[in-house]
Amino acid sequence: MASPLRVPCALALLALAAPGCTRRQPDPPARAGEPAVVRPGSPGEPSRTLSTPAKAVAPPSYVNADVEFMQSMIHHHAQAVQMVELLKTRTKRADMKLLGERMAVSQTDEIGMMKRWLADRGQAIPMDHGQGMTMMNGAMMPPMPGMLTAAEMTALEHATGAEFDRLFLIGMIKHHEGALMMVERLLNTSGAAQESVIFDFVEHVDADQRMEIARMRQMLRDTQ
Repeated sequence: MASPLRVPCALALLALAAPGCTRRQPDPPARAGEPAVVRPGSPGEPSRTLSTPAKAVAPPSYVNADVEFMQSMIHHHAQAVQMVELLKTRTKRADMKLLGERMAVSQTDEIGMMKRWLADRGQAIPMDHGQGMTMMNGAMMPPMPGMLTAAEMTALEHATGAEFDRLFLIGMIKHHEGALMMVERLLNTSGAAQESVIFDFVEHVDADQRMEIARMRQMLRDTQ
């Protein structure tokens, strides 16, 4: 016969071992804005959402090299638009005019985008006259790579027909190659082109102008 003292002890042990008899402290809920982690429950128990410390990751920011690139590229694009404008009265080739229309639309749109980017960040916006030197905060900026000199622009303005076509293609190929140099310089600058807007733009410029260079080289061979 079992001792009367042992029965309560046995029942107490069974109660401790039985699932659901012990009380679990509730896990703290995830705070608003924090990533939630879900822990699967034991058999017969629901899953629980746990809180985790949120780690704020600052978005990539721009650097001075990004600002200088945008300011310079506005100046660079502006000269290309001036060169394209001459196509309307200087060439008789339909393919040249079509090329010019495409360049005028894309580069004018990009000038607007670059100006908005600078304005949104409180940066100075250069005059996009495109010729020679340009003023920025009272200082003269040197010509960008690939920019036509004043003498080259004058020769282009006075040429017509096949001679204009030849000078235009030679000048615009040089101009595009200068833009590629500017892109490469930016991408090789530590901390630059980290903003998605900047990176996407320079990738577009690189791909678009390489394609146009190949097209213009073929057109130049056709003029000879």
